[in-house]
Amino acid sequence: MSTSVFPGERPDRLEEECGVFGIYAPGLDVARMTCFGLQALQHRGQESAGIAVGDGATILASKDLGLVTQAFNESALAALKGDLAIGHVRYSTSGGVESWEAAQPHISAIDEVLIALAHNGTLVNTNALKARLVDHGVHLRAGTDSEAAAKIIGEVTRETHSLRDGIRMAMRMIEGAYAMVLASPDSLYAFRDPNGIRPLVIGQLSDNKGWVVASETCGLDIVGAKYIREVEPGEIVRFNKDGILSERGVEPGKRASCIFEYVYFARPDSVMDGQSVYLARREMGKILAREAPAEADLVVGVPDSGLPSAMGFSLESGIPYSNAIVKNRYVGRTFIEPTDEMRQMGIRIKLNPLSSIIKGQRLVIIDDSIVRGNTSKKLVTMLREAGATEVHMRIVSPEVRWPCFYGIDTDTQDQLIAANMTNEEMCEYIGADSLAFISVQGLHDSVTCEHPGFCDACFTGDYPVTIPDTMKAKSFLPEGSAIVG
Repeated sequence: MSTSVFPGERPDRLEEECGVFGIYAPGLDVARMTCFGLQALQHRGQESAGIAVGDGATILASKDLGLVTQAFNESALAALKGDLAIGHVRYSTSGGVESWEAAQPHISAIDEVLIALAHNGTLVNTNALKARLVDHGVHLRAGTDSEAAAKIIGEVTRETHSLRDGIRMAMRMIEGAYAMVLASPDSLYAFRDPNGIRPLVIGQLSDNKGWVVASETCGLDIVGAKYIREVEPGEIVRFNKDGILSERGVEPGKRASCIFEYVYFARPDSVMDGQSVYLARREMGKILAREAPAEADLVVGVPDSGLPSAMGFSLESGIPYSNAIVKNRYVGRTFIEPTDEMRQMGIRIKLNPLSSIIKGQRLVIIDDSIVRGNTSKKLVTMLREAGATEVHMRIVSPEVRWPCFYGIDTDTQDQLIAANMTNEEMCEYIGADSLAFISVQGLHDSVTCEHPGFCDACFTGDYPVTIPDTMKAKSFLPEGSAIVG
């Protein structure tokens, strides 16, 4: 759950850092279709949005801060004419004017030819990539890992004289999590890290009008594309006038798709790995009801991600379900500097309880996660003020005890409440009558998909890609000080 709308405040759950979209469809309005696709993926990032178009001769790009509807108007879309396009929405907590430089797609030059790259994920060897680029005299404006990846591809391609070879060689150099779409003047490329950590799917437009790639199937749905398959871990897929070409970029490693996609990141109407996200969330609620029952009068989900799980908890427990928390869906991030009074009422800007339903009731509150605990504490207080006699918190993800290095916004371990408090201490801190989390096994059991491999490092500390010591030193508590079980 997140209710952070003020600058400098950190949301009380994990945040996805971006969504990507790509389309190859000569004769269609690819910029406008990309704009639609990005709106479907808006939940994955709200800080900035960008589109780059290939017109056969060069790359045209436009990007800006804000939501997709703020970044693009009719005139901006009309200027982006071409046969293919890529798009990006970004989430970041960096804020400030300089964040415009981090907006994607990033542009790189290969001699006199431009390419554009959009990236979902995080690379763990960014410093090494930057050092190579600086050594080759390449200037970095944003300093992000995504920009470094775009420049590396450009540099390697200049050496190989083949973009396909350049992408392949770059994939052997970069480490971490990435789902990337790349536009050259005449071709669309999609490629994915060897562990498949971040999602990327392929769809086909009707009547063979073209191809679409997106972070989620909801991005395909909005433009009328039929889901075909995932981009496989380590795979490169190219779309152009010659059709679709698939080749191995790097050898696939141990499958490690982010399991938190099912808990929160993905839209409930998306399908991932053959698994309905909505049904997975409902199953999480059922399993949680068996693992951590509660005596209560009502089951209430925190909008929106907690609602399917709350329905599942209700079905399994027999406790009636109620929509007792109303969400204001028209509140986004604000750059208004908040006062202390405004911070105190921050949660009410997005969420408001129905006291007529809550008063005198014992509640089971279902939420997706607790990361820092600040918002959960405010929520419990608000529910008691609305008249709840008991508040039992049930969380459909395990305790978040470890930072993520693969494209998720988590703080250092010292700011993760579950890494520093026992369950009893967390319960007391947020003011609930009881607090329970789904087990790691219970979460895995709720997801039935086409492969068995998931990354659950934020819960277990089992990282599928080795984390450099320099990153560990900045992110982890001293050994033995964290609560790990």
